[in-house]
Amino acid sequence: MSQRYQAPFGPQGTSPIDPRLAEKLLAVALSKGGDYADLFFEYEVSGSYGYEEGILKSAGRGVSMGLGVRVRKGDATGYAYCEDFEVDAMERAAKTAAQIADAGGKEPVGLAPLDTPKRYHVELYSLDVAGETKRELLRRADEAARAADPRVSRVEASLSESLREILVATSDGTMVHDVQPLIRFGIRVIAEQNGKRQAGSSGGGGRMGLEYFEQRSPEWHAKEAVRQALTMLDAREAPAGEMEVVLAPGDSGILLHEAVGHGLEADFNRKKTSNYTDQIGQRVASDLCTVVDDATLASSRGSVNVDDEGNVPRSTMLIEKGILRGYMQDRQSTEFFGGAPTGNGRRESFKSHPMPRMTNTMLLAGQDDPEEIVKSVKKGVFARKFGGGQVDISNGDFVFSLTEGYLIEDGKITAPLKGVNLIGNGPDVMRKVVMLGSDMELSDGIWTCGKEGQSVPVGVACPTVKISGMTVGGTQVG
Repeated sequence: MSQRYQAPFGPQGTSPIDPRLAEKLLAVALSKGGDYADLFFEYEVSGSYGYEEGILKSAGRGVSMGLGVRVRKGDATGYAYCEDFEVDAMERAAKTAAQIADAGGKEPVGLAPLDTPKRYHVELYSLDVAGETKRELLRRADEAARAADPRVSRVEASLSESLREILVATSDGTMVHDVQPLIRFGIRVIAEQNGKRQAGSSGGGGRMGLEYFEQRSPEWHAKEAVRQALTMLDAREAPAGEMEVVLAPGDSGILLHEAVGHGLEADFNRKKTSNYTDQIGQRVASDLCTVVDDATLASSRGSVNVDDEGNVPRSTMLIEKGILRGYMQDRQSTEFFGGAPTGNGRRESFKSHPMPRMTNTMLLAGQDDPEEIVKSVKKGVFARKFGGGQVDISNGDFVFSLTEGYLIEDGKITAPLKGVNLIGNGPDVMRKVVMLGSDMELSDGIWTCGKEGQSVPVGVACPTVKISGMTVGGTQVG
């Protein structure tokens, strides 16, 4: 437990929620005839530090807490929340959510505590560490970046941290508690030369404390950001047209997440708005491709011990050797499609309803030598780092920009490229995977997924991938 921050509703809190009180609130929630109800208690403390131009420019800390009450009646959902844990306030929220129903209903089942796995073990939460320690980490990054090369003209470093404590109680008898730490470090540098300016960045984190920096120091990230910026100073205009593309391992998994993963979330398929609707058992990708969503990875940014509906997540097979095997499910979609919950019911906060969301989405490794993959390309693009992009979740059409990309010529990575956009369709790209490396990497904890106005932390992973053809939106034709 945190030395400073503990949820009022937790075992050591000032207003602990015991099974008897939770059952009472669930009974109120079902009093108008709902079929199912759940309570989502949340307490979250967050902190942030921003270091610019050699000084700590900003520091902040905030606390949010409350209870969300959901009542379901058939396909209809009633939702209400309150921002304190007084019994009267919680009962009012339960009565409000109950209004979705007007007849029939069930009695809540007696609550039984649910044991969860331990997927993130932290000796000392970062929020319990003095701010001076975090400022020193940022100063070290700033100093290392400036010392790396005289062409570095600007450095910005940041650290964000949070501790989220949740308690979920459901009318079918589950009561489960979890504490979810999270940190994220980032650095961005600007390098200038002969009137040209280029940016470079690096970052990482996960569900851990400051021991993260024993794996990747601030100096390592600073040098990586400087390397990228200096490399891109020599970048040439990108070619345009259809060509072979090789994706680097790790962060390239964000393309899989955005262009394919969302289409595999069960709500889009229940509503028949996904390209993957009604295709279970059908071929949807190259037979090299096996895609899983796995919340069990130790300390990864997307991992959780329990989802926000009280289900323990597992590794879920989505695509196996090119064949669609299943979707990521929340409770409502599980009832629609049948089967067991996959533990993908997630929400941004107690103010939001849960829905199917990704955790750590991964394209598993193949058997090809990464060097041989590059050697096999006559002329193409090597995509090392992705920036922003746009995706039509319903059909997988995407445009992604690269922050670091290179030309491949005669089997060798040559000139850095600027202004590279990759344009395509997720399902189409998955069918064009022709080589898959043996070097799968998990992203270093930087990604956040947005859906319907809700943000949740996620992880992505993939090996080196060769795609036989993709539209490259550059400026050089021919």
